[in-house]
Amino acid sequence: MATETVAKPRTSVRVGVQKFGTFLSGMIMPNIGAFIAWGLITALFIEKGWIPVAALGGFGTNADGAPNVGLVGPMVTYLLPLLIAYTGGRMVYDVRGGVVGAIATMGVIAGTSSPMFIGAMIMGPLGGWTIKQLDRLWDGKIRPGFEMLVNNFSAGIWGAALALGGFYGLSAVVKLFTTVAGNVVQFLVDNGLLPLTSIFIEPAKVLFLNNAINHGVLTPLGIQQSLDHGKSILFLLEANPGPGLGILLAYMFFGRGAAKASAPGAALIHFLGGIHEIYFPYVLMKPILILAAIGGGMTGIATLAITNSGLVAPAAPGSIIAVLAQTSRDSYVGVILAVILAATVSFLIASVILRTSKDKGDDDLTAATSRMEAMKGKKSSVSSALVGERAAGRDGNVLTRPVQNIVFACDAGMGSSAMGASVLRNKIKAAGFPEVKVTNSAIANLSDTYDVVVTHQDLTERAQPRTSSAMHFSVDNFMNSPRYDEIVDLVRTSNSEDAGATAPAEPANQGAHAAEPAGVEGKDILLRDSVVLLGSARDRDAAIDEVGRLLLDRGAVDMSYVHAMHEREESVSTYMGSFLAIPHGTNDAKEHIKHSAVSIIRYPEGIDWGGKQVKFVVGVAGINNEHLHILSSIAKIFTNKAQVAQLEEATTVDEVLELFGKVNA
Repeated sequence: MATETVAKPRTSVRVGVQKFGTFLSGMIMPNIGAFIAWGLITALFIEKGWIPVAALGGFGTNADGAPNVGLVGPMVTYLLPLLIAYTGGRMVYDVRGGVVGAIATMGVIAGTSSPMFIGAMIMGPLGGWTIKQLDRLWDGKIRPGFEMLVNNFSAGIWGAALALGGFYGLSAVVKLFTTVAGNVVQFLVDNGLLPLTSIFIEPAKVLFLNNAINHGVLTPLGIQQSLDHGKSILFLLEANPGPGLGILLAYMFFGRGAAKASAPGAALIHFLGGIHEIYFPYVLMKPILILAAIGGGMTGIATLAITNSGLVAPAAPGSIIAVLAQTSRDSYVGVILAVILAATVSFLIASVILRTSKDKGDDDLTAATSRMEAMKGKKSSVSSALVGERAAGRDGNVLTRPVQNIVFACDAGMGSSAMGASVLRNKIKAAGFPEVKVTNSAIANLSDTYDVVVTHQDLTERAQPRTSSAMHFSVDNFMNSPRYDEIVDLVRTSNSEDAGATAPAEPANQGAHAAEPAGVEGKDILLRDSVVLLGSARDRDAAIDEVGRLLLDRGAVDMSYVHAMHEREESVSTYMGSFLAIPHGTNDAKEHIKHSAVSIIRYPEGIDWGGKQVKFVVGVAGINNEHLHILSSIAKIFTNKAQVAQLEEATTVDEVLELFGKVNA
């Protein structure tokens, strides 16, 4: 069956920009260490640095009377662009693409006296992509023994051709673009308009579009400005931690509930750790708070412009420590003021909004991020541990093997993912599973080798195609998301000796019963009365009511659980792929489950389920971890095409019960 996805059309433009930003950040972020090294050397040893050293800073002349070259110039002219180009080419076509991309970029570098960061970000991926296409032309056509000769000469010849093209063509184009963009920035500065960029930058940050702006435009232009003037204001347009800090401080004083309780820890991580994503859910809980971020950002930029302050290199991550480490020698007062005033203005605006609002910010953070509105005083539910929260994988697969490899992925792989991985790693170790590996990665670097993938819910659909065989968990709160505990439960269940004993010894295609794991011992999870071969519902909501009614008739749940099934569906679709949907209650609705049960309804003609065709609706209610056993049994069936076909052709309830027999084992 074809791979199913849960992408939403309305997010396609945003996701497209996010993908572009992720690709750009994928070239920049792995090389941030080199940028920091260059920034430190620049801040220390240039003529206006803290410890001027002519031989290192590249000013004055040496003993022979020749100009000193130093480290600053060669690093920014050659090292940094070539690293970016190699990384970009490698992202497209592994090491071979990286080598050709670096060769191609050397032509752009040699064609101009300006650092070619934008040129590198073009030529690196272009070199990787074009050599990949060339290799396809003679793939499988090279005589044995001549592979190395052809591969080396094709890369060399094509790399040389691209270098010549860059030298005579692209270098002039990029130089013109850089000059025009630089003049635009200078115009904004001269006319006091630069603070207005916060109107676009701050909302873009909350929507995870910041990498496209920061790494695609601001960093290359900032480095050029830093070379010309010894510093650049552009490095702090997006990285200033002040606006986010002000919002978190406002929640500390005037928020309520989970938001107020978690704000102090979030503020610490944001300000010192530089993980700006930590405050995004607080803005999403009350979107009007974006005005506080914009006001703080504009204040910070205006302060930098008035004091003529800036950084010598990018501050990544956006920690106050990184900001101060990259601050120009003559800009400490201005930079510190910019952070303090930005935080102050943001705090004041956010405080007024919170104090004058009927809703004081006591909504659940999960509800905020998923944009669900709850009644005042009612805490919205979080997504349950069911695999419906994950991305729909190839053939609707559900993880049945032990969990050994978990990755927390974010846009750049260095911010929220690192912090989230640390929190989750500690929880899993505390649960007694130190052998389970928990790492972090950029989405662009993911491969389909993980058991579990954790992402921010706004980024999940971008991680799905790269890790289609994994279970996906979406989170909104990087510090204390309830999903972490659910993942720990999954690890405990799948990695325990009992769970291992339930795994079938034979492959899933060895027959109906062999394909099904043991269920919950001694439980009548599925009864004849809970199987309907011809459902009457014609839409998703009616189908949820119909399958929920079967659970009610069994006395397995109360009516509140059925309501929670609808609430859960509004948060994240329970469509699994393979014509299957598994509606279930929210995590908060577990108290409304009286005993574990499963109900099954077949819709031969299919019904629309958020744009996907569903023929089988399986209602699930599980006590404790019993639902994991139930889901494992269901997954075994619906990942087997032959068994799905049997269900479609079944004419009696007994045939269905035979396939689902292990649910009651």
